[in-house]
Amino acid sequence: MIDPIFREASHRRWNPLKREWVVVSPHRTQRPWQGQTEEKATPPSLEYDPTCYLCPGNTRAGGHKTPAYTGTYVFENDFAALKSDVPETTMDLNQAGLLRAETERGICRVLCFDPRHDLTLATMELSAIRRVVDMWDAQAAELGARPEMRYVQIFENRGSMMGASNPHPHGQIWATEHIPNEPTLELAAQREYFEQHRVSLLTAYLELEMNQRERIVAENDTWAALVPFWAVWPFELLVLPKRRVATLAELTGPERDGLAAILQQVTRGYNRVFDTPFPYSMGLHPAPSDGPTNGEAYPEWHLHAHFYPPLLRSATVRKFMVGFELLGSPQRDITPESAAETLRNAMQTTAE
Repeated sequence: MIDPIFREASHRRWNPLKREWVVVSPHRTQRPWQGQTEEKATPPSLEYDPTCYLCPGNTRAGGHKTPAYTGTYVFENDFAALKSDVPETTMDLNQAGLLRAETERGICRVLCFDPRHDLTLATMELSAIRRVVDMWDAQAAELGARPEMRYVQIFENRGSMMGASNPHPHGQIWATEHIPNEPTLELAAQREYFEQHRVSLLTAYLELEMNQRERIVAENDTWAALVPFWAVWPFELLVLPKRRVATLAELTGPERDGLAAILQQVTRGYNRVFDTPFPYSMGLHPAPSDGPTNGEAYPEWHLHAHFYPPLLRSATVRKFMVGFELLGSPQRDITPESAAETLRNAMQTTAE
């Protein structure tokens, strides 16, 4: 258990995955709120929406027709942020290392989780979520096997508050020529820890958390969900397999079932916190994709998923990353332990 002073006094916590400090200010939870409030989210009521370009049989904004799919459906993003046919070019003006640029090749895909417009991961059947997990693996394997692609980032933006432009249950898959910033930071931290301790950073961390149990909010035989000791977002979660694997491809059948189950429990629990469809950005962080044996090439990497939800005090009050958070260090008010207690109660309710 942590020292009581870290429940009441301002302090900072070390994030070993990004090697940065996070400021925690528990006393600020008492301050009055006079800032911006959001509209409370309402779930879509239609199983099929004729105006939705992700519903089966409808025409997308780019002119392509979405087929009458019955399970999951993947397609190339009609307005992709990255293209695969960009010529390789670099720039470093006057070789000063200051005005540098280079082209970036990539592939951006959209994954529809289910044909029903009114579902989410929280309301889908477990078997349907398992199909999503299998499709994540298939896409990561296909895109990661391409020699020009170094990383496959799987993610979901849920809710308009997190920038989702369509409520239909879907996520995205981006393959990039270079390893993005966040995985690069995590790779360096995990590699350094492994070289010093000969065990992966997140394996050692999960063991500490499982022994303390103060920040564990949900678990099954193969996976655990917890509020990280260094969490920045109010109800942030880290989801980890109990066995160290580096990629989705290494997961066994029971571990895939466990991932589907923990995703269902977590998203249902989120919805119960403020009795609203909970917005979030969720992303999987596998090891870089250097070919079919990349798991063996990254013994320091522990596959994990991040959930970053913005809600702070209610369904209409969100956390903004501004001011000190942008110019100084990340900062949060409610302690991770307090958030974990709230989430744990919600998760246990959904599991009953």
